[in-house]
Amino acid sequence: MSNMVKIIEAVNAINPSAKLTFRGDDVDTGTFEWLEGTAPISKDDIKAKMIALEYKSKRKNEYPTIEELVVALYDTDDKSAIEAKRAEVKARFPKNE
Repeated sequence: MSNMVKIIEAVNAINPSAKLTFRGDDVDTGTFEWLEGTAPISKDDIKAKMIALEYKSKRKNEYPTIEELVVALYDTDDKSAIEAKRAEVKARFPKNE
């Protein structure tokens, strides 16, 4: 995921109705143009939200696949392994909020 996408995701997490144009690929050096009366969000708030949301992408890459989950539905041994794997991933990448 590009840094610009992470920036926009963070802005949307802070204000889902925000309207803006962003140019650049870095919060500090990029330029924000807040549109349609959207209250500006500070760069520090955006960076903090980006850090808080980072756990999601890390977890997503480590979580069991859909195929593994389907198999676990029918096999209790696999289900126990999946639950253990998910718990381990959550422990390694806790929510920062």
